[in-house]
Amino acid sequence: MLLPLSLLESLTPVAGFNRAAFEAVHASGEQITSIRLNPEKPMVNVPETSSGIPWCPYGYYLPSRPSFTLDPLFHAGAYYVQEASSMFIWKVLEQLLGDDTQKKVLDLCAAPGGKSTLLASFFREGLVVANEVIKQRAAVLVENLTKWGSTQVVVTNNDPSHFQSLPGYFDVMVIDAPCSGSGMFRKDPAAIEEWSEDNVQLCSQRQQRILADVLPALKEGGLLLYSTCSYSTEEDEAIADWLVSEMGMESRSLSVPAEWGIVETQSPEKGAHGYRFYPDRVKGEGFFIAVFQKKTAVAESRLKELNLSLPSKQELQQVQSFINLPEGYALFKQGETIRTIPSRWWKDLQILAKVLYIKKAGTGIGTIKGKDVIPEHELALSSLWKGRFTALPLTREQALQYLRRKDLVLPDSPKGWQLVVFEELPLGWVKVLPNRVNNYYPAEWRILKE
Repeated sequence: MLLPLSLLESLTPVAGFNRAAFEAVHASGEQITSIRLNPEKPMVNVPETSSGIPWCPYGYYLPSRPSFTLDPLFHAGAYYVQEASSMFIWKVLEQLLGDDTQKKVLDLCAAPGGKSTLLASFFREGLVVANEVIKQRAAVLVENLTKWGSTQVVVTNNDPSHFQSLPGYFDVMVIDAPCSGSGMFRKDPAAIEEWSEDNVQLCSQRQQRILADVLPALKEGGLLLYSTCSYSTEEDEAIADWLVSEMGMESRSLSVPAEWGIVETQSPEKGAHGYRFYPDRVKGEGFFIAVFQKKTAVAESRLKELNLSLPSKQELQQVQSFINLPEGYALFKQGETIRTIPSRWWKDLQILAKVLYIKKAGTGIGTIKGKDVIPEHELALSSLWKGRFTALPLTREQALQYLRRKDLVLPDSPKGWQLVVFEELPLGWVKVLPNRVNNYYPAEWRILKE
């Protein structure tokens, strides 16, 4: 693996950089596989040879990379395959917020969903807005957050500048900014061919534009977690200096045990704290993160609400007869689908709907077709209680057949809508008829691999 000479030379003066060790780990061909468990979906079959990731209580290194595509638990949302270094966000939040997790949080560049699912697990009582500007990537974000099953998440498809209509709204922002990607060289050697000094400069300028566009939506005293998967100082420490000098941000330091191998740096002009992950020092890929607190006051503004469509009395009665509606949740309609979100965030959802394009809000319960209620796949994978339905356990072979959206044979099963489960975790819905079983797994998500 031939690394860009200009990158290596630019890193020579940077704290923690050891060129020989850095080149050796990239030449080794070693690949690190890590997952983060879903605390809402207990999973018991982590390999005994797995080891914990020290900065995230739900993170594990796997001894080898299995076929995640052919693991039904992956599709059930029992875990997320996430790069270990980026899980450090959990430790940042834990250290700076403790148990204060009822926050309004924005994950601005959210696809495919690794950090959003982490935020949903940390802020269980909070409101997580996961945004992705690229439409196709937003669809992947919706899929991964649906599988994760959290009810307090809103997925949006907006440009960063659109959030200026929400002045001082968010308590926490996570901005994993688009970057030149040098931290992924070991994992994705093709990224080396795409890297250039010009691209580093372009990324640095784009990062500033993104931050300048979205920071008005951060409240005074709110936290910004800025991260990249780049080693270049132009995208890391230089951005930290710019945030302090131009954007009214104050650097926050973290306490990091030396044995973790994470290197603390300080930006050259303002001494802002940053944290670098080198693959020769940590068991993970290249990563940079810096944390800031907003010092500047935000002009108060009465945020307007959009009156969302509500189910009719008859629709509520139909849904209630189909499933026990949860207490402490508000019901609304998005298109023809009846959806729900924790009541504490109902007003906030109306505010967000006024200014943002929402792809998914809360959890879909079902759609009414005449006298029937067609349950949403989101409901099956959610943390909402579904005890009224029979859980039909599937073998691994049956589960894969279901996930491929093929026919199932489930003799002696109760008729009507039923949940199919694998190792007690729901995979989705089937409708058992007298002479067949209809498979309702989403066609666009089906496994194509045999």
